[in-house]
Amino acid sequence: MGLSKDPLAPRHSQARGGSLQGGRSSTSPDGGLLLPARGLLFDNDGVLVDSEPSVVRSWSRWALDHDLDPAEVMAAVPGRRAADTVALFVKPARIDESVEVINRYELEDVEGTTAVPGVLELVPQLTGVPWAVVTSGIRELATARLRAAGVPLPAVIVTAEDVLAGKPDPEPYAVGAGRLGLAPADVIVLEDSASGIASGLSAGATVLGIGEPALGTPATAVVRDLTGARWTGDGLELPPAALLRRP
Repeated sequence: MGLSKDPLAPRHSQARGGSLQGGRSSTSPDGGLLLPARGLLFDNDGVLVDSEPSVVRSWSRWALDHDLDPAEVMAAVPGRRAADTVALFVKPARIDESVEVINRYELEDVEGTTAVPGVLELVPQLTGVPWAVVTSGIRELATARLRAAGVPLPAVIVTAEDVLAGKPDPEPYAVGAGRLGLAPADVIVLEDSASGIASGLSAGATVLGIGEPALGTPATAVVRDLTGARWTGDGLELPPAALLRRP
């Protein structure tokens, strides 16, 4: 048993806003931030696509089916695989059938999924750049949401089916980096959830937190969204207007 009692705490020590795993950050000419990297690993929901309305509707429906408090269930959802969330609330013998139900509910409700601001401008810049999606969702749901939002699919997508342990375990992002042929220290993980940020840091990556809630995590840096983000060839450049916290 480790010393930390926090299940979302990264397994490797890193102070809040600490130094980059793969190199030193620098200030861009316009006062923004340059994070050096050779590749990018994106979480899906909340980072590439805004699926929150669908997630809330689907999981609330599932919670009511099981006579559970939707707010309590929703508090457990972010960053977890559906099977891991379901296992918190139902008996082991019912997990498989309950997972099938929530997967069906979410797949029925992908319309209206939109791209997070800045994503449709950033992704076209990544031609020839190693990048992947690393999500806690199943493959069918992840690709359906990306397509609904108009986000091009990368060659590599790591989903719930591809790992034995989900976030906050480091396995998802370690697998993602490996499939790009890179070490975790050479990539930036883009994440919005506490469990996903812990996963990326534990794997040894630089982690860019997306959204104000990420300010409460040890993410290396935090931005409001990806508006104005630019791939430079040597890393990811973030404009000053988007920055909520620097390293």
